[in-house]
Amino acid sequence: MTSSEAMTHPWSVELPEGVVREVVTAPDAVLATPAELTDPADPATVQLCADLVATMRVSPGCVGLAAQQVGVVARAFCVDVTGHPKARTLHGLMVLVNAEVVTASRNEKGREGCMSVPDFTGDVKRASRVTVRGQLPGSGEWVEIATDAFEAKALQHEMDHCAGKLFLDRVAGAHAIHERKVYLEAGELPTGRPRGEATPQ
Repeated sequence: MTSSEAMTHPWSVELPEGVVREVVTAPDAVLATPAELTDPADPATVQLCADLVATMRVSPGCVGLAAQQVGVVARAFCVDVTGHPKARTLHGLMVLVNAEVVTASRNEKGREGCMSVPDFTGDVKRASRVTVRGQLPGSGEWVEIATDAFEAKALQHEMDHCAGKLFLDRVAGAHAIHERKVYLEAGELPTGRPRGEATPQ
């Protein structure tokens, strides 16, 4: 994390230097494994969070990454949708442990993709506005974040990973799954969908 990112908001944290990890892809069993409560003060959790951020930063277009996606069963993830054209509310870098949805609005359908499902996108219904509660790595302090639109959907996507779910588990059927036509190196947007398609998630 850069000095400009650290301690800017109540949900900002100081993290050690992260290590870039390999992203796991389906059908690896770890992606279907729900995590129990995770100790946010455990040094291993803090390092995991730092590694998630480092891996997200070097992955083209990526704006979120959860522990299961790097092969670890834990309730920890990072999200940063800064700069995304579909984002309305921006909270910058968020790194949360044991996150849960406190309130949610009605669902809206949108196209969604994932680094762990590199060959497909899907039409998924998610709440367009949420309030999320989670703990900060290191201190364990509880924080609440209210957001909407793309950022809200990105948070829900990552919380699903922590619960052992992929976006494929939420599509209405085979008709809602689409073969991906453009890949990350060609310029995907944060949730893993090609530029020019409908809003992901």
